[in-house]
Amino acid sequence: MSGKVPQRPSQVSSQAGHLSSRVRHLLRGPRPEAVPVLVGRACALVGLLDIAAGVFPRFRHSRMHAIAEVLPGAFGPFAAALSLSAGVLLLLLAHGLKRGKRRAWRAAVVLLPAGAVAQFTYRHSVVGVLISIALLWALLRHRDQFAALPDPRSRWRALANFVLMGAGSLSLGLIIVSAHPKTLIGDPSLADRIAHVIYGLFGFEGPVAYQGNTSWTVAFSLGALGWITAVTTIYLAFRPEHPAAQLTEDDEARLRALLAKHGARDSLGHFALRRDKAVVFSPSGKAAVTYRVVSGVMLASGDPIGDVEAWPGAIERFMDEAKAHSWTPAVMGCSETGAEVWTRETGLDALELGDEAVVDVPDFSLTGRAMRNVRQMVKRIERAGYETRVRRVRDLGDAELERIRRAADDWRGTDTERGFSMALGRVGDPADGDCLIATAHKADEEPGPYGDLKAILHFVPWGTDGVSLDLMRRDRSADPGMNELLIVAALQAAPKFGIARVSLNFAMFRSALARGEKIGAGPVLRAWRGLLVFLSRWFQIESLYKFNAKFRPRWEPRFVVYRASADLPRLGFAAMQAEGFVNLALPLPRFLRRGTPAPRPCPHQVAEREVRAA
Repeated sequence: MSGKVPQRPSQVSSQAGHLSSRVRHLLRGPRPEAVPVLVGRACALVGLLDIAAGVFPRFRHSRMHAIAEVLPGAFGPFAAALSLSAGVLLLLLAHGLKRGKRRAWRAAVVLLPAGAVAQFTYRHSVVGVLISIALLWALLRHRDQFAALPDPRSRWRALANFVLMGAGSLSLGLIIVSAHPKTLIGDPSLADRIAHVIYGLFGFEGPVAYQGNTSWTVAFSLGALGWITAVTTIYLAFRPEHPAAQLTEDDEARLRALLAKHGARDSLGHFALRRDKAVVFSPSGKAAVTYRVVSGVMLASGDPIGDVEAWPGAIERFMDEAKAHSWTPAVMGCSETGAEVWTRETGLDALELGDEAVVDVPDFSLTGRAMRNVRQMVKRIERAGYETRVRRVRDLGDAELERIRRAADDWRGTDTERGFSMALGRVGDPADGDCLIATAHKADEEPGPYGDLKAILHFVPWGTDGVSLDLMRRDRSADPGMNELLIVAALQAAPKFGIARVSLNFAMFRSALARGEKIGAGPVLRAWRGLLVFLSRWFQIESLYKFNAKFRPRWEPRFVVYRASADLPRLGFAAMQAEGFVNLALPLPRFLRRGTPAPRPCPHQVAEREVRAA
């Protein structure tokens, strides 16, 4: 008798579709992006050689320099400075060429003929001219593979470039100043060397002196670094701005219409209405994929919105947009059905990321030994004088809603709002009247700035009979157990709102944590669980799993969809940025900060205000 487990028809068809997709990809041959990657890597290698040739005197007399000397940018009497400049510029250009960026291609097409003319004019180097022409021919031959559009950006990247390039120029300048010990006069201190670098970046002579022509070499090299920093910063400051795409009012209206018909399918559907996301619709308009671009990763979350039959059209538009901008496509937190469709239609891979905790309201009860800890905690807090209220957002008054908004912002533990795949990013917006808010109150002798409000739970709609947890906030001075109290209150009040299912937090790597603590777990699984427990000191991995498990939920697996295993580190870093765990953005100066824009009112409220005004 065979020991194989029979597969479900859906699994067989999914695997067959995935296999046929793989076959199609193999028959197509090498991926089109292979040439840009090779060109970008070649530019990076040449850049490193040119930098080494311009910085280290011994390298310039080595056999390796005979190769680097004939490359564009390392000719003439100013070989060190020009080699250094070319190396830095090629390193800056390499990333854009690897991603097939059109502007990087244009810059290379302009620079290579200029380098060929310089080779022939100053060095009469036929080899250098041939190398420039060969590279130019390769770029022109494969110009169709360098068609990626620019990334969303803002002029604040000029400030980031100035800081990073300035720090890099200062570090590289210290190496240049210290790379000529035989011609150095005296023994200048570190402060003198730093001062010499700073003066040199601005084109002035510093306190460090050298014998012979070395001082000219150092001066021209430092001046080249300062020139590159200034030119790139000015370019970024004055180039046309392409801000990150956001949902328009029309996009949001179309998404809400799709959610009204198909919102019950995915508990993360309502989070597609985050206004810092962009959206692509299927040709029929019956499905959509929302996403955000983070560090070159086109990051979607959850399943596509709308009719399942129209998902392939929306996914195709998503992949076309990623290809047009040379973004890395990825999906965070999609369901099993979503993962099957994504992998079948695109040839991407899927990996189980964790589990979503879903509580079925009719089955929930505080009775029984398994719920004793939760039951005791809730009773203890209620005896301390706390009471709970569960209401729809539309049933709250303006004054109370504003108080809840301010409390949610002030009780946030981080400077920035965390969350992307399971966070709406706002509370109490007029357009989100169906959202559910559970609040905890306690009458104090001296009420605080938010009255008797002590904790908040915010839920977003999941179809007509479900809600999904958005955020949990509490006053730090309140008694522990506020979140348990409000979740129980929401579950007990759910039937009167027609709610039959409640989605709680997402637990990453839940199955590994659960299996790793069982008897008989192998050493690899135990080691993996130990690593997750160790990482839980900084990220809520184990704590979220244990918190969700208190309410005896059913676990729904969630997946990450990615292009290649080599993209996983980059994808993980982009996801951490999107979720707010890593913030690389430079904070604006205080005098430039503006107040938070008011929530966008929905059309029927605008009409109501106009009627009242009349």
